[in-house]
Amino acid sequence: MKQNEIFFTSNTSETEALGQALANQMLCDPTLPPFIALYGDLGVGKTAFVRGFASVIAPDSAVRSPTFALVNEYRAKPRSLFHFDMYRIDSEDDLYSIGFYDYLDRAGICLVEWSEKIPYALPDEFLRVTIEKNDPSDPNRRKITVETAVNEDL
Repeated sequence: MKQNEIFFTSNTSETEALGQALANQMLCDPTLPPFIALYGDLGVGKTAFVRGFASVIAPDSAVRSPTFALVNEYRAKPRSLFHFDMYRIDSEDDLYSIGFYDYLDRAGICLVEWSEKIPYALPDEFLRVTIEKNDPSDPNRRKITVETAVNEDL
């Protein structure tokens, strides 16, 4: 998988497989930024993508949406995985209260759902994964764009 690509999936398994492919690429290419900003409406498959990603990085982890916990940590070697849900985040004070910036300083991989809520807090460089429903006649079809990005809000 190269960055700046568009993929189409027809079910949850295919979305998870795309997450697995990106995780494998990150393990092989240490130059990729360890921060993945996930974008997409409610119910498009962001957590399914993370579940696939985590199955490679932290295979013994039971991935759940961190909607209420705000962050789930999956310990693994060589790098742990930090899965955030920013849906309920309203300010930078909220980010400090959950230790967001401390996680960025650790040697793990961050996957952040609802990244559109925190454009000011994204790192200088990250991978942007946008998941969207793209076929009104097929509610399971997804368009998934993976691209390298820089934070223009800095």
